[in-house]
Amino acid sequence: MRTVITYGTYDMFHEGHRRLLERARELGDWLIVGVTSDSYDLSRGKLNVQQSTLERVENVRNTGLADQVLIEEYAGQKILDIQEWGVDVFAIGSDWLGKFDYLKDYCDVVYLDRTRGVSSTKLRNESMGIHRIGLVGAGAEAENLVKEARYVSGISVEAVWDPNAEKAASFASDMELGWAYESYPDLLSNVDAVYISTPVDSRPDMIRQALQADVRVLSESPLTLSKEETEELTGLAERKDLALVEGIRTAYTPGFQRMVAYARSGSIGFIRSVEATLTRVRGTEPVSASDAGAIAELAVYPLLTVLKLLGGEYTDVRCRIIESGTTKKHLFARIDLEYPRAVASVKVGIGVRAENDLEIAGTRGSLYVPAPWWRTQHYETRFEDANENEEFYDRLEGDEFRYELAELSSRIRGNGRSAYKLRAEDSVSIAEVVELINGTTPIKA
Repeated sequence: MRTVITYGTYDMFHEGHRRLLERARELGDWLIVGVTSDSYDLSRGKLNVQQSTLERVENVRNTGLADQVLIEEYAGQKILDIQEWGVDVFAIGSDWLGKFDYLKDYCDVVYLDRTRGVSSTKLRNESMGIHRIGLVGAGAEAENLVKEARYVSGISVEAVWDPNAEKAASFASDMELGWAYESYPDLLSNVDAVYISTPVDSRPDMIRQALQADVRVLSESPLTLSKEETEELTGLAERKDLALVEGIRTAYTPGFQRMVAYARSGSIGFIRSVEATLTRVRGTEPVSASDAGAIAELAVYPLLTVLKLLGGEYTDVRCRIIESGTTKKHLFARIDLEYPRAVASVKVGIGVRAENDLEIAGTRGSLYVPAPWWRTQHYETRFEDANENEEFYDRLEGDEFRYELAELSSRIRGNGRSAYKLRAEDSVSIAEVVELINGTTPIKA
């Protein structure tokens, strides 16, 4: 008898899950299915799981495809299960290609191609709320999002559109997506939400078209380069009761949220100063599709931090910019914001290296976040009395894309409470500052 084993979360069981189990079963005579426990999902960074372990086990049992169902409770269990049950074949979806090659020492490993061509209507109607995501732009950011989507329950990346049709078709083939549409309206008519990663000058129109078609939006940041246009788009989303999520990934990570809450709690006293630096020499994170310069690509991250800590009631904004003399691309900028009782200083740069840290000065003590502060995992408080100093640690699972997708899914489901992480007024305030500083006369490099 040839024994096959496979594993998964199987949350909100849908046709894609069923087809994968059917194909796994065809590989042998006896199929064992491992269902992840709630605690294991949490430990491995799986977000937004809607059903309990027992409900998900029942999902699998009800298919009649599994001869035996196990609960996967910890890392490393696969090896022990394979040995204990004399497994001949380990099968898993091809979105995990290469991840489980280490199991080849114990049995055959088969990566099953991602299910393509499942009717979108069938997926939506039979899957208890799976959100179909379409990609607008077939670049590196879209590829990262597809990879991270497997860690977010209730999300299925289905299709792609790109102004370059050949590029879109190649991307869909490489990433095993169901469809590469030749027109943007065709994409919008077949998905529940879109992820927009096109250059910043094209984003406003893409966002507008999606919202007018009643499609939710997750977009790279900034949404626009003007306050007026950002107000227009956020207002349109609000009137139509549609999620519009700005992709400042830092905003949705648990460590950043807790750090901001701690700083504002009064633990370091009244905040007098915020200093944040974000520079990169090469094409490293945060990733942006715009390639438009330091302000458009990077400034949104420290500006969001300043606004979360000090609010949007600044009294003055000043900026000094170093610009490329040939391309007119912003290479470096220092942005100073004044408040009635506080100040903030932001430095961003491309092709320059500075200490990418964040320091918050309060009347009792300071809070320090080492580089890379925008992926907040560790921060510490510093007081006059060193005995009061504390260090804090938070987990950050994988790429921040999964936290954005979890936010999008939550907002689609109507959980407006999560919108506090990045509110519409935050997006408008950021666009206002960006617009102001873009009007600054630059220094030529």
